[in-house]
Amino acid sequence: MISALNRLVDFVEEHLTEEFDVSGLARALGTTEYHLRRMFSSLAGMPLSEYVRRRRMTVAAAAVVRGEDDLLSIAVRHGYGSTEAFGRAFRAVHGASPGDVRRDGGPLRTQPQVRFRLTVEGSIPMDTRIVERPAFRLVGHAARVPLIHHGINPHIQHLVTALPQEEHLRLKTLSDTEPAGLLQVSDDLDPDATEGSPLTYLHGVAVSLDTPAPDDLHAIDVPAGMWAVFRTAGSYPQALQETWAATATEWFPSNPWRLRPGPSIVAVLERADDFSTATCELWLPVEPT
Repeated sequence: MISALNRLVDFVEEHLTEEFDVSGLARALGTTEYHLRRMFSSLAGMPLSEYVRRRRMTVAAAAVVRGEDDLLSIAVRHGYGSTEAFGRAFRAVHGASPGDVRRDGGPLRTQPQVRFRLTVEGSIPMDTRIVERPAFRLVGHAARVPLIHHGINPHIQHLVTALPQEEHLRLKTLSDTEPAGLLQVSDDLDPDATEGSPLTYLHGVAVSLDTPAPDDLHAIDVPAGMWAVFRTAGSYPQALQETWAATATEWFPSNPWRLRPGPSIVAVLERADDFSTATCELWLPVEPT
């Protein structure tokens, strides 16, 4: 995985001034675009699309400062159809317009070329199991919410707390297959996992495919496949979020599995009355590399 990510970085550098086929590169590297983008985002701390934009604007800034070409030529060379579009992207990265930078020589916010290296970590074992599950259905209350990487997501919190206690109990009675109990489901997630990007969040349970979903509940059909299940315990949601991050930094680079498209599921096994601590299982859809 480390080698594949560094090849991706090299590929970006080779095609900074043109469109490029990430999917084709992923196939050549023996992986998938979905997994490549998710791993890049998790390890680099930014989506691949944002990294490409920053690198393009870093290289474009050098051309602007040199003053050898007019701004339209520089804009077109870096994939923009007008100086206005180029100027917006330039200002978003550097905090100043191309004209100001050409006149003053700055300010410039340079994005260095990312390199991935394997470091020795994993001194704390990750409690993981691999399970194969037939197709099943997730049913519950769903909403589109923005992705938030750290801390409690207030949009999700509002959805869950707005449900009366008897509705939580009704959902629990519907659960008839693994993952058991009330579940926190994230689906339709942007492969780049961009902070603030929309996803479908479902508060519900897992049922077998032959169990019909009640008319007043949303349903997500999940195909058969393999799942990596990570058990985590401690402060909530910090321990869960740290485990989620560690799957990218430690587990996937050292195990012969990769992410496949599908919902990620959190099952809360035990929790404090005030939800300050919890024992959870994080279910991620995987396939062999």
